[in-house]
Amino acid sequence: MKVVAFARSQQGTGASRRLRNSGKMPGIIYGASTAPKLIELDHNALYHAINKEAFHSSILDLEIAGVTEKVLLRDVQYHPFRRLVLHVDFQRVDEKKKITVKIPLHYMSQEVSPAVKLSGGVIMHVLNEIEASCLPSNLPEFIEVDLGNLELNQSLHAQDVKLPSGVDLTLHFAQENPVIVSTTLPASMVLDNADEFLEGGAPVT
Repeated sequence: MKVVAFARSQQGTGASRRLRNSGKMPGIIYGASTAPKLIELDHNALYHAINKEAFHSSILDLEIAGVTEKVLLRDVQYHPFRRLVLHVDFQRVDEKKKITVKIPLHYMSQEVSPAVKLSGGVIMHVLNEIEASCLPSNLPEFIEVDLGNLELNQSLHAQDVKLPSGVDLTLHFAQENPVIVSTTLPASMVLDNADEFLEGGAPVT
């Protein structure tokens, strides 16, 4: 994905306000042992790009004055209530060094899982992304997680995810293995079962 930016010489609150009033927005590029560079971008073009999932998890081609750099989107600052991006941070990418990034999870086949199809359960997505490290060339746009065999009251953890070749799960603690998906009965079915049990009937299974 390509992003076109322009060098920015002025900084400060007043300069940023004037920039936004002209339909542009401030940003910065940093990293890769190179001095940070102030940039400005077209607000509307970037706003639409930011709404695409791939823009947050892909290596981007950032062009300034005909020179292209490989970057990752690292931070976005939004206006508290207006549909307005206030500032963006991009990090330069070294093709020979691993990067750590949050990768979206796409859950597949959940409607045919035993938890849903046979037991009438619901699947709760606890996490919609996981943090992983890899070389830039191995970075996937997303990771598919097959839920076709998921049973009622079963959970999947981060370490259960099958990662693409060259991609490693990033865990910050030795025992860390967070739940990404869990299954349970809908609250209405739980209440119905409880009522039937109190009335002396056999609970529904």
